[in-house]
Amino acid sequence: MGKTVSIGAQSFEFLRKNNYFFIDKTGLIKEWWENGDVVTLITRPRRFGKTLNLDMMNCFFSKAYEGRGELFEGLSIWKEEKYRELQGSYPVIFLSFADIKGETMEETKQGLKHTLAKLYETHEYLRDRKNIGKRELEFFDSVSPDMEDTVAVLALKYLSDYLEAYYGRKVLIFLDEYDTPLQEAYVYGYWKELTGFIRRMFNSTFKTNPSMERAIMTGITRVSKESIFSDLNNLEVVTTTSEKYADCFGFTEKEVLEALDEFSMSEEEEQVKQWYDGFTFGSKRDIYNPWSIINFLDKRKVGAYWANSSSNSLVNVLIRQGNAQTKTIMEDLMKGGVLETELDEEIIFDQLQRKYGAVWSMLLTSGYLKVVDRRFSQETGVFTYHLELTNREVYMMFRNMIRDWFSGEDVPYNGFIQALLLGDVKAMNRYMNKVALATFSYFDTGRKPSEEAEPERFYHGFVLGLMVELAGRYRVTSNRESGFGRYDVMLEPYKEEDPAFVLEFKVHDPEDEDTLDDTVQEALKQIKDKNYDSELTARGIPEERIRHLGFAFEGKRVLIG
Repeated sequence: MGKTVSIGAQSFEFLRKNNYFFIDKTGLIKEWWENGDVVTLITRPRRFGKTLNLDMMNCFFSKAYEGRGELFEGLSIWKEEKYRELQGSYPVIFLSFADIKGETMEETKQGLKHTLAKLYETHEYLRDRKNIGKRELEFFDSVSPDMEDTVAVLALKYLSDYLEAYYGRKVLIFLDEYDTPLQEAYVYGYWKELTGFIRRMFNSTFKTNPSMERAIMTGITRVSKESIFSDLNNLEVVTTTSEKYADCFGFTEKEVLEALDEFSMSEEEEQVKQWYDGFTFGSKRDIYNPWSIINFLDKRKVGAYWANSSSNSLVNVLIRQGNAQTKTIMEDLMKGGVLETELDEEIIFDQLQRKYGAVWSMLLTSGYLKVVDRRFSQETGVFTYHLELTNREVYMMFRNMIRDWFSGEDVPYNGFIQALLLGDVKAMNRYMNKVALATFSYFDTGRKPSEEAEPERFYHGFVLGLMVELAGRYRVTSNRESGFGRYDVMLEPYKEEDPAFVLEFKVHDPEDEDTLDDTVQEALKQIKDKNYDSELTARGIPEERIRHLGFAFEGKRVLIG
């Protein structure tokens, strides 16, 4: 029987003191120290051990843990004498932005200021330094939840000065989840406001700070250099496609198999692989999601542990409000397809909806997509990536997310599905108009609504909803053309007793059709003239079991016939 699994533990000391289940990642300490980089930014998906690893680094280097070498006994880092001498030898500033999730700029600034004030309280002993100057003391006391912005911007730099003067050694700075407030700023619309503030803080902390020896930042995304890192020329960025620290976050397949054996669960290997494998860092493949693995070991059954562990609000916004192309690509990915695309790993949040490939770069960085192949083009000088959904758990997350789009009390989507299966056209019209009225704006960006773009966002989201809601009963396929000249949907039943459907979507064109009913008739005529049934009859479905439905749209009005 394996050791006790502590769910949610992010304290290295807590895990080691209680001899709880722990996979040795102290190789990160050696690799980082020997690389010698001044400021390192490491991006990994959420719940991939970033906080625990930084806490481990703090326990190893911090003066606060001097003489606590027993925490590392038996781990790989303790096998080398020179690293034993490093333990507890540096002043360390360790802080996290993980809880700073304000819906407004003011809330976020207050969160940052409270975090800095708490950090100063932790180091209250620095006020008692014999040779501390009057102005130093005044600044120290000015750091509070109500401090001025200029004080907050300089707080980490000045704390570094105080620590160096006290210990006679430059400081190490460990900042966890640096990008959490930035993601919230994008979702709630104050991105540009916040980046100016963060840029000034990072410049004073990580560039013009003579008291800093080295620093590590962790986060989910690599925010563009132009946004907040424009002044940092000493920054080493390590993303999911980098080779550095490739096996330091997440569990390798070897580590997972050893854990399954320790817990007498080796027979679950294939199921665990299907659900939780699939992450790739650099050229290191078969990295497993650590949060899901420890939950699986504890509960001894598979489940969507990682996907449901925190908000997916940013991913939800990107897909739901994405254009027609974004949604059709999601259709293909949900069916097990492969996306071929170029990527720019620098995330520019205010370009996520406009810049080609930015959404997929974000999903790759966040762990929702995996690299199955990467090829370099001599002609363009860039890599082309082949991407898939990471694993079964990620598929289930997207499935539930899409279902939630239509699950509000004011969205009678299930009523529409039931009317569709019963062939009740009158009820379909009633429900569909309610669905469209409730969700059209929801699928739009809400920033620059376009009457031309709005229908496509809805239609393609609607088809994703059909795929999810009818999964297991119908095979949902679609055939698209550019623009919105045609968007056929076929519902092929898995059971012989169920009918098949061919759906044709058309936008009302007043130049060609007088009424919505005319548009419906054109849609039905197109199904017949182009013999869309042939694909279904070729699979053995008789014509009498195939139903045709034409959907005509004009703004938020819908007519089905």
